[in-house]
Amino acid sequence: MKLHELSPAEGSKFSRKRVGRGIGSGMGKTSTRGHKGQNARSGGGVRPGFEGGQNPLYRRLPKRGFNNDRFATEHAIVNLEQLNGFAAGTEVTPELLLSQGIVKNPKDGIKILGAGELTVALTVKAHKFSESAVAKIQAAGGKTEVI
Repeated sequence: MKLHELSPAEGSKFSRKRVGRGIGSGMGKTSTRGHKGQNARSGGGVRPGFEGGQNPLYRRLPKRGFNNDRFATEHAIVNLEQLNGFAAGTEVTPELLLSQGIVKNPKDGIKILGAGELTVALTVKAHKFSESAVAKIQAAGGKTEVI
């Protein structure tokens, strides 16, 4: 099979309905919209979810959930495997991570997660640590410090 031999599946393509093209087409005059009424007008019809003035479903159901965006804190995430590029004994701070391009946007702080293995002993200063990250940093001979 070659590209020029490809064709759509039988019955999958339809030509568009051309309305309002004369009486003989069967779709002239009112263009299949019937006589008068909301749906016959330009821009006519109702919005999705409209139930003819009846109280709609989205208003009949109770509100649910809670959104704490106002006070929520979001941390920039750094995995341990990203810290392997530093020399042993380096003090890794948020400023250093920013300058090296490991973190693009510090948000409300930096959180170190334990994905990957750490092969060098580092002193890591961050706002938050996962338990596995602390264990792996200490196992590699490094130290953690919460800012």
